[in-house]
Amino acid sequence: MPKIVGFQTNDVRFPTSLTGDGTDAMNTDCDYSAAYVTIFTDTNLVGYGMTFTIGRGNDIVCMAIKEVADRLVGKDTEELFADMGKAWDHLTADAQLRWIGPEKGVIHIATGAVDNALWDMYARARRKPLWKLLVDMTPEELVRSTSFRYITDAITKEEALSMLKAKEAGKQEREATVRQLGYPAYVTSAGWLGYSDEKVARLTKEAVAGGFNHFKMKVGANIADDLRRGNLIRSIIDDPQFLPPGMKPRDPHSEDLRGKNAGPTGAVLMIDANQVWDVSQAIDYVSGLKEIKPWFIEEPTAPDDILGHAAIRKALKQHEIGVATGEHAHNRMVFKQLLQADAIDVCQIDSCRLAGVSEVLSVLLMSAKFGVPVCPHAGGVGLCEYVIHLSLIDYIAISGTMERNVLEYVDHLHEHFVTPCSINQNGRYNVPSNPEEGYSIEMHKSSIAEYQWPHGSYWASRRAQEA
Repeated sequence: MPKIVGFQTNDVRFPTSLTGDGTDAMNTDCDYSAAYVTIFTDTNLVGYGMTFTIGRGNDIVCMAIKEVADRLVGKDTEELFADMGKAWDHLTADAQLRWIGPEKGVIHIATGAVDNALWDMYARARRKPLWKLLVDMTPEELVRSTSFRYITDAITKEEALSMLKAKEAGKQEREATVRQLGYPAYVTSAGWLGYSDEKVARLTKEAVAGGFNHFKMKVGANIADDLRRGNLIRSIIDDPQFLPPGMKPRDPHSEDLRGKNAGPTGAVLMIDANQVWDVSQAIDYVSGLKEIKPWFIEEPTAPDDILGHAAIRKALKQHEIGVATGEHAHNRMVFKQLLQADAIDVCQIDSCRLAGVSEVLSVLLMSAKFGVPVCPHAGGVGLCEYVIHLSLIDYIAISGTMERNVLEYVDHLHEHFVTPCSINQNGRYNVPSNPEEGYSIEMHKSSIAEYQWPHGSYWASRRAQEA
């Protein structure tokens, strides 16, 4: 049986700050970065994982990854694969590392990179994409792969098992459906705060032509600017002339668009403040944006302010504007409380803010129980590659629905991955199907060599030019 013998970390940073990609009211200078880990065995079996940052601090995350990954060295892979929930518990059980969390911050996202790499290795060992590995599991195996510590007041193992068994009968049909149609996506690439109006208009038209009908824009720096940009986007997405040839407007009153403030073509606009406001500020500011009819406001306040989100949601109901969050939610316990407090309309898991697949499963199960749709965050490098797997697991094995769900898509940096995600002509993610791709996060060695910080060829050349 293969044994884990070592690992390697890479601090990889891309200069997205030069083009304004990723800019919002809180984060104005973003270099999309990957704290990347490769786990080696005594055979040719490897596992790849990463967590996402926006530049400085990526080196600190890499240091934390080394501490967490070292706990796997010497372990038999098949013993780990036999009980991935137990393996996750082992990764989080170092008392001294736990002390500087616990289960949040740098240690937690480092754990996410390592757990994701272990799941990637597992999928590669079985020659299946990660989503297929999990949806082919029995309900008992899925429950055994999930972390339930601290959340049994919201969902028990027994409840989860019953839910999963209830969805068993339709799994094959749902898999066939999503393979044929693809998974619904929304586009953020047109809405970064640092873009000019001309660029916003051009990218929005391109997105409509690409089949998208859900769009997100960043807000929170200046309400007049936000209204101008929002009305600009609305003027394009609500106009049938910009639809692809042969595509008819969607019914804004259909079940999949119910409650989303869809316009006359069935297009939906969402807004994202990236935590910039206090609670009362959020209520006042978003109320001032009601004319652009957003479906939801994402991250209106501090990401771990559960009661603040609940207050905002209650106040905005009169405008039929929902609340979404989760991109920066520390762990499954924050999601548990958001759901228990009736604080969100949309749950936004992040593939590596949470500590890997085993913790993501916890949140997917809780969201399904509470009836809240999961629309993962994917604005960053590698996140789109990751989250299509998670949405497929949710649809096929857990919630059984994708009609009201949309998965974020940003058109940045996919060329750096060996098996990049892709979008079909209807604005939907294609289903990963390569049996060798695992969790789809393997990065080209040439990309690592070029963008590794600080001595990769790109960064060395840039320093020379600046000198």
